[in-house]
Amino acid sequence: MAKAYQRILLKLSGEALMGNLGYGIDPAVVQEIAQEVADVVASGTQVAIVVGGGNIFRGVKASSAGMDRATADYIGMIATVMNAMTLQDALEQMGVPTRVQTAIAMQEVAEPYIRRRAMRHLEKGRVVVFGAGSGNPFFTTDTTAALRAAEIDAEVIFKATKVDGVYDRDPTGDADAHLYKSLTYSHVLTHDLRVMDSTAIALCKENNIPIIVFNLSQRGNISRAVAGEPVGTKVGGSCDVT
Repeated sequence: MAKAYQRILLKLSGEALMGNLGYGIDPAVVQEIAQEVADVVASGTQVAIVVGGGNIFRGVKASSAGMDRATADYIGMIATVMNAMTLQDALEQMGVPTRVQTAIAMQEVAEPYIRRRAMRHLEKGRVVVFGAGSGNPFFTTDTTAALRAAEIDAEVIFKATKVDGVYDRDPTGDADAHLYKSLTYSHVLTHDLRVMDSTAIALCKENNIPIIVFNLSQRGNISRAVAGEPVGTKVGGSCDVT
């Protein structure tokens, strides 16, 4: 398989792992994601993953229902570790060596996040899954993805979603929604397109890390994106909006 990138960071939402279920983890979906990641690793590309926890617990939702926001966010971070360990198991069953690193110490089940150790794992061909977000409340896993990508010198962030890319309006409720092929960071921030939260976009802009948003449910999209094929929407290049 051709490759355009040497080191990537894949951002997965927790919701991506539950497939069509209303809650939790769909093993079949996890296996499909693991197989795609295994194909990418086999091509020689180094892969780091940041995973969310919204399929198990959403801190913002719990906070709006009356829970202390910091407490809710910490619970959400723990949920991401459950997802990270699930991905690790699926990848290692396929023969892909994988390490989970967490921003909150959980030494019995995962390594602590250490930047240089994470980079060494990647250099040795291991997948590194980052759990527990940034370790701080009030920050999203999107911001964590941007932060970790900058720290490990990833060339690109792949954000896997349930739609084909970034639209000018919600495509699920508007058949005339326009799919953008390329956008600048500034356009995303100015028009609040919600590709990622504004802090994450600002971090990517400052560190010149492009973001490619694509549909995870379309099999082979991760491999196509790694190969440099035009998939979804690229944020950080030219802008196809006049």
